[in-house]
Amino acid sequence: MIKKAWTIAAGLATTVLISGAFAHHGWNWTQDAQTEMTGTITSIYIGPPHPRLEITTEDGPWAVDLGNPNQTRNAGFIEGSAAVGDQVLIRGHRSADASEKLIKAVRATIDGRQYDFYPDLIRED
Repeated sequence: MIKKAWTIAAGLATTVLISGAFAHHGWNWTQDAQTEMTGTITSIYIGPPHPRLEITTEDGPWAVDLGNPNQTRNAGFIEGSAAVGDQVLIRGHRSADASEKLIKAVRATIDGRQYDFYPDLIRED
């Protein structure tokens, strides 16, 4: 009975780890180069696995992944930090898939305030 309980626990732990790995996909899907884009916020989501902004740029709509919930909060970006209609400057890494309008932000600037989600990764050109 104890062996069966350990087997079940190990299986559950593996499932949690695997699902976490898929939810938190790291940087391997992005371009190495950092870029900036300006847009208007059309929606804001604060929650797991990654808070996200939807913005409209002159190139059309883009999805912006922020840091994980703790990083986003530690950067000072919380509920009320931005509103739909605000202008935002995003610095980050675009998806390596050119057909995907998705960028992983290292920094967002709204109303002159910078939110550094990944301060150690910001490259000033």
